[in-house]
Amino acid sequence: MLARVADNLFWMSRYIERSEHIARYLRVNYFSSLDAPNEISQSRQFVLRSLLFMVGHPVKDDSHVEETEVLYNICLNPKKTYSIINCVKLARENANSSRDLLSTELYEAINKFYHFVLNYSTEYLVTKGLYDFATHIIEFTAILKAKIRSTLLYDEVYAIIKLGLNMERATQVIRIINSKYNDIQIIELKKEEGVLVAPTLEWDTLLRCVESYDMMRRFTKSSPNSINTLDFLILNHQCPKSVINSLLNVSQHVQQLSDDNKPKKGSTAFLVNKLYAEYQYKYIEEIEVDFRTFIETILEKLVEISKKMEEEFFYH
Repeated sequence: MLARVADNLFWMSRYIERSEHIARYLRVNYFSSLDAPNEISQSRQFVLRSLLFMVGHPVKDDSHVEETEVLYNICLNPKKTYSIINCVKLARENANSSRDLLSTELYEAINKFYHFVLNYSTEYLVTKGLYDFATHIIEFTAILKAKIRSTLLYDEVYAIIKLGLNMERATQVIRIINSKYNDIQIIELKKEEGVLVAPTLEWDTLLRCVESYDMMRRFTKSSPNSINTLDFLILNHQCPKSVINSLLNVSQHVQQLSDDNKPKKGSTAFLVNKLYAEYQYKYIEEIEVDFRTFIETILEKLVEISKKMEEEFFYH
């Protein structure tokens, strides 16, 4: 397989996974705020700033943002690098460049996904179509991942695609956790100012953003709080969306692509396994002591692994 084609497969799957997480964060945050029990969480400005923070475009807390503009930029603005329409376009471009390695069923599903987003009415989206748009994005990406799982050979093509999916999943889950943690810090500041508000709703919302609310309740048999929520989403091997589970999957797929039984120092396999081992025996209490540093460090390490992966498998 050409290194360039392998790179196309890797980024195709990353953009598919990214569009799903952005859409779910949009849908869950926006609509959970409508039933929020306090004024802060109900605040449209609070929610919109949270959405922008998650996609990597934070604004100052005191600045006013326009709802229609924010929704358009995140969903359908082709000029914004973080928009869902850009993710879908890039996923399709990468699929086109590796067409011969994809099944007809998967390629047709990607095309259908692309045309749905491309033809979606901007006016409808920003007035009353957000739930419909986000739900369709989530459903389309679920179909794509089912096509990947059920129509491709379990060979190096599948390993590269799954590598991209899991790298992006770990990154997006960390970004979502970081965004909700930032929301909770804002709420805690308001609490200190004498505003009666509890951050419980934000932990619920965080779990729903990662499709993990029901299973977390079933696993812990308790209401969400900072410790059990972060532990479930970062360190729990049984949670399919957890960061550590994504790292384990990345490690397994890298091993499938590598010829070395023992990873060389500084190789992709070495870096992934080192990061996995570091968090395998951590307690969430250790992480929560300095959560900001944890977020910055793990995102930096994921970028480092991704760059090393491209250098080792896709460009050499």
